[in-house]
Amino acid sequence: MAIDVGKPFDSSQSEASDPYRGHRQYRTVSGLPIRAVYKADDRPPAESIGEPGQFPYVRGIHDTMYRGRLWTMRQFAGFGTARETNQRFRYLLAQGQTGLSVAFDMPTLMGYDSDDPQSLGEVGREGVAIDSIQDMERLFEEIPLGQVSTSMTINGPAPIIWAMYLVAAERQGVPWDQLRGTLQADILKEYIAQKEWLFPPRPSMRVIVDMMAFATEHVPRWNSISISGYHIREAGSTAVQELAFTLADGFAYVQAGIEAGLDVNAFAPRLSFFFNSHIDFFEEIAKFRAARRIWARHMKEQFKATNPKAWMMRFHTQTAGCSLTAQQPENNIVRTTLEGLAAVLGGTQSLHTNSMDEVLSLPTEKAVKIALRTQQIIAFESGVANTVDPLAGSYFVESLTDEMERQAEAYFARIGEMGGVLNGIENGFFQREIAEASYRYQKEIENHEQIMVGVNAFIEDDRDERIPILKIDPAVETEQQQATRRWRAQIDRQALDDRLGQLQEACADNQAALMPKIIECVRAGATEGEIVRAMKAVFGGWRERPVF
Repeated sequence: MAIDVGKPFDSSQSEASDPYRGHRQYRTVSGLPIRAVYKADDRPPAESIGEPGQFPYVRGIHDTMYRGRLWTMRQFAGFGTARETNQRFRYLLAQGQTGLSVAFDMPTLMGYDSDDPQSLGEVGREGVAIDSIQDMERLFEEIPLGQVSTSMTINGPAPIIWAMYLVAAERQGVPWDQLRGTLQADILKEYIAQKEWLFPPRPSMRVIVDMMAFATEHVPRWNSISISGYHIREAGSTAVQELAFTLADGFAYVQAGIEAGLDVNAFAPRLSFFFNSHIDFFEEIAKFRAARRIWARHMKEQFKATNPKAWMMRFHTQTAGCSLTAQQPENNIVRTTLEGLAAVLGGTQSLHTNSMDEVLSLPTEKAVKIALRTQQIIAFESGVANTVDPLAGSYFVESLTDEMERQAEAYFARIGEMGGVLNGIENGFFQREIAEASYRYQKEIENHEQIMVGVNAFIEDDRDERIPILKIDPAVETEQQQATRRWRAQIDRQALDDRLGQLQEACADNQAALMPKIIECVRAGATEGEIVRAMKAVFGGWRERPVF
């Protein structure tokens, strides 16, 4: 009998009392087939798994893992002005958060100042507006930068925002070698998935290499790139595509650094990763384990790194925003809990748990506290942190880890045949693969092959489901615009124009270092938009080839 999955269940519809038995697909959410039973023969040899803290790091990068130190609890936060976001940061730190993670608004992400016509209606809406060093100082007011680790989700303008952070630390009296944190700065995934770029791919790679070199020499505790699969997954990829495309990007950065003459043993230990933890519990755990083994093997064998720290994959995880639903939003607390638990069991070093309302707006204070408490309950009440890699040796998990690794290696071969990641981006390969995967997944939801509670099953009238959401006062935009204009009016324009001119000269010289010139522009009072325009005048812009 056909079952209407949009209506309450009638037990007479199925002898097994399961209204979705006929729709259920025994495979992962990404489509990998799942057998009914896994046995000892399905488990790989013990040497391919290894021990915690030892090559190939399948079981984790530290021998004691969470018994020695819990993961960093780092809730993504940012909205309105720098002062408002500073208040949210201090609230989260007071609630037990152990690291900061900055969300920037769309104009900042795209390299526009708040008073630029392109910014109209977007200032402070999806994150904090940062135009100048003045904003950066306000963002971290009364937060000692030498004592807190800061992650910044910024890509195209990453060197500019990082320069502002470095100058803000300078003004706090904090030496750069004491700073700990991470720049996302992963520009390749922007062309693949998130679409927030400033320059063409090849000049952008030059900028990345310049940042890696600068961090290695001057900010040694800083992660110069967080190579990000999160946005690849949010764009609709499968878990295997997220794994393969993210690591392919990582390999491309390593190769670029080596070709520029950098020592792989010096810069590679400061590369980190950022993964999505989606709703398929075991698939995500297997993905994290496979990622560590692939990275370790390629760094050792392909790139000839001899420093064990260059073999170790350190990563941050965020639970899947694309798995959350506007319908029955309280269900998102359960989804986030499972996804956060998968990240922990997969060995993450840092975790953001999404708030139940993030599908509707930036999180309210109450919602973000629940999300943080979710991490704390996993850490201190669930018992999963008491032993290292508790799922090691599971027939199913180890077999699934192997399968994901095999499929990722098949993608690496395809990418190699087309001449590498940059060629793949320019011919639309990654974009097509993700678009096709996203389409397949949507059709599966529409055909009830994938069940989403509250969306295509167990549906209720949502009139009583409304929850409070955070609303940004429109006055924020006017306030930020006026502050930026006042800042620009009191700057020594001649001195700033000299610095911007020197930056343009450096951009035109392929051998010149860029970060020192950008830092000098920030010290002279340049806004983000002014620096971006100076660099675009040399590097140009980029328009993506349409993919159908």
